[in-house]
Amino acid sequence: MLSRVATAARRTVNVQSKRVFSVQATQAREQAGHRSLSEHVAALVPKLRADYKELKATYGGKSLGDVKVDQVFGGMRGMTGLLTETSLLDAEEGIRFRGYTIPDLQKSLPKAPGGNEPLPEGLLWLLLTGDVPTETQVRELTADLHRRAELPEHVKTLIDAFPKNLHPMSALVSAVAALQSESKFAAAYQRGVNKTTYWEYALEDSLDLIARLPEVAARIYRHKFHDSKYIAANPKLDWGANFAHMLGYESPEFAELLRLYLTIHADHEGGNVSAHATHLVGSALSDPYLSYAAGMAGLAGPLHGLANQEVLKWLMDFKQQFGSERPSKETLVAACWKTLKEGRVIPGYGHAVLRKTDPRYSCQREFALKHLPNDPLFQLVSDLYEVVPGVLTEHGKTANPWPNVDAHSGVLLQHYEFKEEEYYTVLFGVSRAIGVLSSLTLDRVYGLPLERPKSIDSTWLKNKFGNGK
Repeated sequence: MLSRVATAARRTVNVQSKRVFSVQATQAREQAGHRSLSEHVAALVPKLRADYKELKATYGGKSLGDVKVDQVFGGMRGMTGLLTETSLLDAEEGIRFRGYTIPDLQKSLPKAPGGNEPLPEGLLWLLLTGDVPTETQVRELTADLHRRAELPEHVKTLIDAFPKNLHPMSALVSAVAALQSESKFAAAYQRGVNKTTYWEYALEDSLDLIARLPEVAARIYRHKFHDSKYIAANPKLDWGANFAHMLGYESPEFAELLRLYLTIHADHEGGNVSAHATHLVGSALSDPYLSYAAGMAGLAGPLHGLANQEVLKWLMDFKQQFGSERPSKETLVAACWKTLKEGRVIPGYGHAVLRKTDPRYSCQREFALKHLPNDPLFQLVSDLYEVVPGVLTEHGKTANPWPNVDAHSGVLLQHYEFKEEEYYTVLFGVSRAIGVLSSLTLDRVYGLPLERPKSIDSTWLKNKFGNGK
């Protein structure tokens, strides 16, 4: 008994000592004119909480509109029920990250030396703080992520033991769940820390997890597709380029593509499956590791993250039909109509919210026009872009006839000999961590409650409306 008491006392002293040291270190850094990302978020917390309290007081009694029965049956489409500060999706404008469009990000976020695409670390800073970071802040954040990136041995052993036929997304979910042993949030909750400090531990977990994901994901890839021949991290590289390096790709162009890919896939409002699942599980005060693992289980679905594989398969089938010849526009129109008349959809076109070309598609198209204009698969995608919207408009059964992000991403990866399309969703998942974990940290800042919507049954509906009311 005395031994347990002494151990607990030592643990309390250690925690207090670390906190004092952290305060002293923070003061020294501020005096030198530097603040880490964690320190920036900490400085914002009082204002964020005050703003949130004012929003509730001012608008809490306002109505957001009636819910129709069709919406209940239709996957809750159009029902507003989530607060997500990190991004907003407009049907006409497309995605905005903290108010910035994708072209805005390409101009304003810091870039790697000699590079033209934004560094994903810069987007992480923006999503958490609302501020565009400086180059110095991003360099220091990259260094911080490298310091956090070491994997525990049991996670390496787990990945090494996965059967080769295990889907890479199943491997990602399992590996992240195993990383939960490192959760600072879970440990703090067990100690009984004050709930006003939950966000601190959620942020620490989020940064640790984002730091570790490139090695987790690269290890899964090298284990499954390259006989467990792993490549050590290079701490001199940025987050995206280091991920490319550990995958086995040293081309500067591929590193640029991955930076772009990891930026544009990071966040897409809070209602998509991966973001909502992460938020929902997190609302139960599950730690960021378990919450993100839940989000990745949702991303693995064919109607969400696996969609780019469906597009690529469809494109490959198209290409096989026409061989090396570049088909005419008339031939493509006929092929599209054949697909529709067979009761199939044209994958990569349409979106649940957007009513225009997805800006994420557009920036990938610009990348292709710059770096691979003569790639046959890109030329097919480009030609389809000219004919599919017209076919779908004439068909009349698609609210949005324009391409979405999935219509393009697989083609770019294929060009750089990244052929393992079964793995593509893992790339999506690594990117999505930036958005969903930033949002989850802010959920803890605001103290958002357990999510628990009301459900009804069919008898309730019949009793409610059976008399024609």
